[in-house]
Order: sequence, then structure tokens, then C-alpha cells
Amino acid sequence: MTTTSSSHAVLLKACAAVGLSADGAELIRLGENALWRLRAGIVARVARSGQWPVAVREIAVARWLHENGMPVVRPVEELAEPIVCVDGRPVTFWYELPLHRPGTGVDMAPLLRRLHELPVPGHINLGVLDPLVRIAERIDEAVTLEPQQRDWLQGHLADLQAAWDEIPAEASHRVIHGDAWGGNTAVAKTTTYLLDFERTSVGPPEWDLATIATGFTSFGSVTAKQYDAICTAYGADVTIWPGYPLLRNLRELRVTCFALQLATADPTRHRAQAHYRLACIQGREGDRPWGWTAI
Repeated sequence: MTTTSSSHAVLLKACAAVGLSADGAELIRLGENALWRLRAGIVARVARSGQWPVAVREIAVARWLHENGMPVVRPVEELAEPIVCVDGRPVTFWYELPLHRPGTGVDMAPLLRRLHELPVPGHINLGVLDPLVRIAERIDEAVTLEPQQRDWLQGHLADLQAAWDEIPAEASHRVIHGDAWGGNTAVAKTTTYLLDFERTSVGPPEWDLATIATGFTSFGSVTAKQYDAICTAYGADVTIWPGYPLLRNLRELRVTCFALQLATADPTRHRAQAHYRLACIQGREGDRPWGWTAI
């Protein structure tokens, strides 16, 4: 995971390369990517090393969605190229959105409906959804795991991968967001914007819906009333789809392994929640929903 100092050093070089001032740059968010607010209404995003192809695709997707009338965050067009590579890390530059609040599943649902109705673009290599990308690495690198816990996770991963591989290829024929949680929308006074296209790909639209639905069925972060509103806003309930249990299990494993990654970096803060999640998916904490704490 990136650090404030390392991402700021990259930011300074990137801004110099494109002729922007980094004076007074304000850190908005720090995670696997770092977001910095610059002057003149521009936000710089410093990505992880090795993510150049992802950054190029993300800019292409944002432009394509804008051309198709979708309200999305947009790359800065005044720059000759709104992406540079510094020390192996891509930096992209985006127009800052107007004053907004983070969205919810209800805010995202109608945008997903519009996204899923768009034809797959022929000029962008979106790639096919891989719901288990980087999971094996996170399991291998999780230092808080006991050997038997690691063995169980590796076996569970293999089982889910085999089940995913059985899904017919023709089921993966829509453009999907890939990381469809409410925080990837921004609700301004007159417009709700769609954000973050790192994982946009071609896949079953049910994957996006399942990402939201697990908040209700698994994690306990979405109430029944809220979930009903989400289904109404989208026009379908993915939990009644026969393939939902597989998508639910995939999502549960992803967010468990994300917590284990954070526990590796900061065991004091995150180990308890990460290992509680593991116990839940192992069937040792009763029935869903389990009531996971956001981290």
C-alpha cells in the first residue's frame, strides 16, 4: 500500500512533467491509490506500481461513458495526455467534481442499469472479469494467518475458481463497473456521478448487483428497506438469481482477503475484524448476515 510521503514525491514529479503546480496539494484519500486535490479544480490520482495498462483503460472508459451521456468523473482534456508514469507509477489527472457526498447503493443502482444497457465498445480492450484477481497473492502474503487457516483459504479459493470457470462464456457479455459499491458514486446538488473504472470489464451484470446485495445478505450493512429500494431503483433483485450464491461467496472471500491485507500492514487495528470475517466464511459464526465492521 502506498504512503503519503511516497505518493507526494511521485505527485511532484508528475505535476512538473505536465506543467501543473503542486503547491498546496491536499491529500483527499490514501489507500492503494492516493488522491490529491490540486489548484484550478484538478484531482491527481497516484496509482500503484505496474498499473499503467489499467490507468490507460480507465481514462478510455471514462471518455467513452461521457460520450454516451453517462455522468462520470472525467480526465482533464486540456492536458496533452492526462496520464504520466513516474517511477513506474501511473498518475492521472481528473476534473474535480462539484461539492458532493458519497453515494449509496440506491444512488448507484440506476447508473448501473444505464451502464449495463450500453453496447460493449469495440475500440477499448476491456478484458473479461476476473473476480479472483490478486486473491491468491493476498492469502500468501497475509502474515496473521495460521498454516491451517491459509490452507483452508487456498482450498476455498480453488473451489470457487472451479465453480466460476463453469459459468458459460456467453454469460459475460455486458460492460460492468467491477467495483459497484455506493462509495463509487458522488452525489452532487443536481447530478450523481459514477467513479473509479479500474475494474471495469466485460462480465455478467449480476456481478455488480451482487457486490451491492452482499451488504444486505452477508455483511449486515444494508437494511431490508434499503435493499428493497436498491432493487426498485435497478429493476431487479439479484438474490433470486440461481447463480447468486456463487457470486456472494466470491464477494465474501474478496472482502475477507482485503481485510487480511490490511491486517498485515496494521495487525493492531485490523486483525480482529479480518479473522472474524474468516471465521464467518468458514461457517463458525452462525448464519448470515454476520454484521461485519467496515474498515
